[in-house]
Order: sequence, then C-alpha cells, then structure tokens
Amino acid sequence: MAELIREELGKMLARDFDFLGALVTILDVEVTRDLLHAKVKLGIIPRERGPEVFFKLKKAERMIQGALLRKLNIRPMPHISFGIVEE
Repeated sequence: MAELIREELGKMLARDFDFLGALVTILDVEVTRDLLHAKVKLGIIPRERGPEVFFKLKKAERMIQGALLRKLNIRPMPHISFGIVEE
C-alpha cells in the first residue's frame, strides 16, 4: 500500500506542482495498520524552501487525496499527511 501511494504521489508531484526552484522528493510513506492514515515524509532542497513547499502541499491536501482515491481506487483510502525530514 505504501509503495503504491509513493509511486502515484511522486508522479502527481512531478506533473501537477511547480515548486519554483525547489527539489521535492518522497523519502518514505508510512501507512498505519488500519489503513486509515498515511504519513508522507518529504525531502526538500534547498532546505529554506521547506515551509513554502509544505504550505503549498497542505493547501492542496484535499485535492491530492481525491486524485489518489480516483487513481488507486483503494477503500478505505488512507488520509494523507505530509512531514518534512530535517537532516
């Protein structure tokens, strides 16, 4: 399940979002056992653009959720949340 979400979300981020000079990669997707939640861990370069990218994704969360539901047709579709990996 996590790999499916990672793959489709990666395609969506590359195709539908312009992060204006930031490189955004999906480092990991963790899905809970009950399949209700999925935490997407992002890596953002340069690090200074992290808050801007996070805000953009947070604002589009419902759209992303709906697009993944239509594409993957998984029931229940885990609720997607984003986190930035600080290293």
